Amino acid sequence: MNILIIEDEPGTARLLKEFITAVDEEHKILAVCDSIEDTVAFLTSTTQRIDLLFMDIQLADGSSFDIFRQVTITAPVIFCTAFDAHLLEAFKSNGIDYILKPFREKDIEQAFNKLDQLRQSVLPDPALLTHMDHIQPPPRLQSSFLVKFRDKMYPVAIKDVAAVALESEVVYLYTFNKEKHAVFKTIDEVEGALDPQSFFRINRQMILHRDAIHEMEPFFNRRVIITLKVPTTVRPLVSRLKVGPFLSWIEKG
Repeated sequence: MNILIIEDEPGTARLLKEFITAVDEEHKILAVCDSIEDTVAFLTSTTQRIDLLFMDIQLADGSSFDIFRQVTITAPVIFCTAFDAHLLEAFKSNGIDYILKPFREKDIEQAFNKLDQLRQSVLPDPALLTHMDHIQPPPRLQSSFLVKFRDKMYPVAIKDVAAVALESEVVYLYTFNKEKHAVFKTIDEVEGALDPQSFFRINRQMILHRDAIHEMEPFFNRRVIITLKVPTTVRPLVSRLKVGPFLSWIEKG
């Protein structure tokens, strides 16, 4: 998740970065802006997608609500402030949570949980999807990926894929027969083509097939590390927020 921090107190900004990455080390802090001017300049110039903002309200050059009057912000905002008098205005400005300083790691973790719950709540009603299935046939899952090797292209069947990993901006397929192939798709596109009953995305960089998992063990910061039946360059580590859903997926089989 790409995150922008808007905070004019350096110590608070450092603590916020620490807590955010403690929740999930895959979170990427795009920048820390300490003023309205810097924030507007960053938002108008960046080409990177912003998924979430952590925003103080009182900045050195004024109220952060002035930012919304100068640029369009569509991403959700978690306000972190020492003042409790701006609650209504915060929730009119894309606010999904309002955390009072001094905050704790648990407050940041709960804010991320709230964000996940809100995202789940906007998913289509399963009953509606069931009804639509009777109207039109369900989409057919992709059966293979095209990979390139020495100026030739050939398909790799999805049933042969043990793991998918994003490494240095390139997505690779690891097969059960211990081959590694670059595939010219984003990891999101690959994930969309996979059967969620067989594959699980354990973090931002990696997707695993159920049959590729050999064993699991607890790891630092309430994460889970996985030993696979095939070797991979990237270490299979279940991010903190995905541990619960992952273990549930394993048990359901």
